[in-house]
Amino acid sequence: MSATATEPQPTEPPSRVLRAAFRGFAAIERVGNKLPNPFWLFWILAGVVAVLSAVLAANGVSAVNPGTHETLKVQSLLSQAGLTTMVEGAVDNFAAFPPLGTILIVGFGIAVAEASGLFTTLLRRMVARVPGRYLTFALSMTAMVAHVAGDAAYVTLIPLGALIYRAAGRSPVLGCIVAYVSISAGYDASPSLTTTDTLLSSISTAAARTIDSHYTVTPVANYFFALASSVLVALVITLVVDKVIAKRSDLDPDEPVTALSAAEVKAMEVTPEQRRALRLTGLVALGFVALLVAAMIPASSPLRGKGGSLVESLVVSGMSLVLCVFFTLVGWVYGRAAGTFRAARDIVEALAEGTRTYAPILVLFFAISQFLAYFKWTNIGDILAIKGAETLKDLQLNGWTVLVGVAVLITFMNLVITSGSALWALAAPVIVPMLMLVGIEPETTQAIYRVADSVTNCVTPMSPYFAMALGFIQQYRKSAGIGTLASFTIPIAAVVWIVWVAFFVVWYLLRIPLGVS
Repeated sequence: MSATATEPQPTEPPSRVLRAAFRGFAAIERVGNKLPNPFWLFWILAGVVAVLSAVLAANGVSAVNPGTHETLKVQSLLSQAGLTTMVEGAVDNFAAFPPLGTILIVGFGIAVAEASGLFTTLLRRMVARVPGRYLTFALSMTAMVAHVAGDAAYVTLIPLGALIYRAAGRSPVLGCIVAYVSISAGYDASPSLTTTDTLLSSISTAAARTIDSHYTVTPVANYFFALASSVLVALVITLVVDKVIAKRSDLDPDEPVTALSAAEVKAMEVTPEQRRALRLTGLVALGFVALLVAAMIPASSPLRGKGGSLVESLVVSGMSLVLCVFFTLVGWVYGRAAGTFRAARDIVEALAEGTRTYAPILVLFFAISQFLAYFKWTNIGDILAIKGAETLKDLQLNGWTVLVGVAVLITFMNLVITSGSALWALAAPVIVPMLMLVGIEPETTQAIYRVADSVTNCVTPMSPYFAMALGFIQQYRKSAGIGTLASFTIPIAAVVWIVWVAFFVVWYLLRIPLGVS
């Protein structure tokens, strides 16, 4: 399968609204394709910050921090002190970049679990024998669980969705669409902790500490909201798909839906050995969690934080290592039981192979870490946050109104910058402290960011997974193009955005805890 074997051509739908949307997305694609790789984009932004800092410093731009009453002045990167900071701080900037260790440590565990075949088997098991009336919800909810597998979820679940829908006598094109939209539009909604939780919380913590040097955003700060959101998003996708999308007449593949071949049936089935391995792995997973909880129950437990705090416990502060150990353990147990792992060296090989997949991220992180260090040193971000907070106070806007405005801004930014960590690394240093100064906690800002960052993933052709999903669909409908896929994803994404943002606003107004913070 190749998503780029032929250049997909947009198809014109009868709806005037969708035609206008297609023209807008075509413009976004043209502009986005002219942007440099994110690695170079952050270096260009670093250059812009250097020049801007020199201009603002020459004009004496400053602001008073309302918390410390300290006067902050813009510092020029083009001064001797600035050049010294850039040259001597390069290694420390990269090594101390909060998401760097997080993505590597958690990635180690996920690499072992993925190499063992655990994720693939679990996803097949979750949707293989679901009654037809619950098929869409089961596939969508499985996608929410699959977020723990990261980008591997796309590769596994989209073709599996097509096979499952074919087995049920439904359009495989629809199966691809449901799987793709559920993974991408609900990317930050998950019933379990994922690398995204630790990645975003580390960036949020760094941003929050520009205002409060002791502030910490924990990896579980949005867990309650993410758990509830996973069910909500799956339900919304199910309703839109089954009540509207499934009734469209252009879902038919080029060839009539036929019975699955022996090879396709085998690709879906879970063998008795795999089922036994899953059961054993499930017991070990439950035992691991139970042991961790039991160890934290005593008030004098060394796992607890200062004063017996659970929020400041070693488990929460060391969540990256906990997740790494958990995924390594369940991956090893499954691999041994299923026969995919035979010796301890298999774990080392899985770790090495999994680490290779993170190479592009590490390269990007080097550029991001330098840009953020420059931005922080100049004080431009802090001054922007202070001035922005003063403007918001003058406007006397309600908190939820400001947060919805942030959601709109991030939604449009995400159409071009599709990397969630890169976008948050760019936005958080300004948005998080700015909203802290008007009384909105970083955990709340991060939560609305995650909503906005997720939904438009499935509609922007700038996403590499848009092309991947289109490639899978073209296996069944060779005439399908960008417009074909967008005509299905735009209505779903629009409804999910409205409902999810409204859900967040209600959650916010009712002051329900977003997670453990």
